[in-house]
Amino acid sequence: MFKVGVASMNSTRPLKIVINAFSARLGGGQSYLRNILPRIPSGIPIEIHIFCPDSLPLPADPRIRRSSTVWPTTNPILRMLWERFALPRYLFAQNADILFCPGGIVTTKISANVRIVTTFQNMIPFVPELVASMPWGLMRLRNVVLRRLMLKSMATADLTIFISNHARNVVEALIKIPKPVTIPHGISELFNTQLVSPARPDNAPHSPYILYVSRFDLYKHHDKVVEAFADLPEELRKNYTLVFLGETNLPPFETVVLRISELGLNNSVLIGGSVPYEKLPGWYAHADIILFASSCENCPIILLESLGAGRPIVCSNVMPMPELGGSGLVYFSPFDSKSITAALREVLESPERASALATFARQQSKLYNWDIAAKETWETIVTLADKPKKR
Repeated sequence: MFKVGVASMNSTRPLKIVINAFSARLGGGQSYLRNILPRIPSGIPIEIHIFCPDSLPLPADPRIRRSSTVWPTTNPILRMLWERFALPRYLFAQNADILFCPGGIVTTKISANVRIVTTFQNMIPFVPELVASMPWGLMRLRNVVLRRLMLKSMATADLTIFISNHARNVVEALIKIPKPVTIPHGISELFNTQLVSPARPDNAPHSPYILYVSRFDLYKHHDKVVEAFADLPEELRKNYTLVFLGETNLPPFETVVLRISELGLNNSVLIGGSVPYEKLPGWYAHADIILFASSCENCPIILLESLGAGRPIVCSNVMPMPELGGSGLVYFSPFDSKSITAALREVLESPERASALATFARQQSKLYNWDIAAKETWETIVTLADKPKKR
């Protein structure tokens, strides 16, 4: 049983937490909430009011209620105005104890009695080389502004949750964080092949395949992966299909398609597009190799899911991938196609090496458990309520 200080000092009412999750419209933000909300420990006397997109399903927990507003919040600027002017009034009216902003940005001015919790998830604004590679325009400006807003939010928050030590080190080199903790993501049971054995997808290639799951973005280096696959010895390459799964609605996609055609790989590369979340485990489980070539991540759920699938993994050597993957993956430079080719050959040419990598992945996956991550998250937030407010 947990002791709840702020709410119980003068009454027996539960600790009241307001979550501003309007920015969690897709990807990691929604996945994070989908996993921690159903796992609130039963012993916590808590009441959660959550503002979030309609696309985010909420668990049937009587302690959780969906809050709504007539204010238009799909536009980022209008959403910031709501956070600035309307949300403080809601916090006051509800006598809230904690404002939890899992999107990493806090623009709400609140009373001295309300504590602020934020989660740092977006590394892109903190990779100068990546931001500098963006053409001048709205996207580049957006990341410059996001960096400043996130740093200010973390500098003033009562608790900042980091999801990798790498991200924490990057931020702590820039500013002082009042109370930082590191709680990495977990792996959904869907992707644990020690618990489930998903069927091979109907539209998977008949041949053995190398799988890369990621949207087509600049820092995902799909073009280098294509070039690396093309550089494999023909007698080796002809036995495999390279499979890309992920959103194709970004400009780099067209560049990758052109490169595939230029290298004569149209019959050797399968682009499956975006795949429903519940269909992904089958793709992972039946891949001969899972490849991950990103150069900008915080705590990549795709890599953790790959570990859970228990397949041989070749992976980017850019942090935090080695932090999460450990010593039993084959690493490469995502900026160098020759390095990727060498990593692929190391596994494809040695069944013994592939078997050892698969065994390691299964063992490493045990480090990442959503039950543990959620329990640590909620316990840390509740413990914060017992401590005197420093701001």
